[in-house]
Amino acid sequence: MADESKYWASGSWQVSEGSADRFVERWTEFLTWTGEEHKGLVAARLIRDQGNPSHFVSFAKWADAESRTAWQNDPQFAEYFGACRELCTDVQASGYELAVAI
Repeated sequence: MADESKYWASGSWQVSEGSADRFVERWTEFLTWTGEEHKGLVAARLIRDQGNPSHFVSFAKWADAESRTAWQNDPQFAEYFGACRELCTDVQASGYELAVAI
């Protein structure tokens, strides 16, 4: 069955050497807070690159674009996101809309 979630947030995180465990802890705190405070969050996942263990990709499914935008505009979002970002050498993050589901 195809996933029907249309709205996503995703990030590609290149974590500084030796900071992976702290990054996972901070990301978990970030998305735990998100689920508690922003009911439009459907699910979130953090995956780790098997070939480059300092590289992670995050995915968050949202009920609607408005919920995702409200999350990104919450002042605490910047604090949590910044706490994750400070452990990284590079971060690429954005909001997405489903193009196709199979």
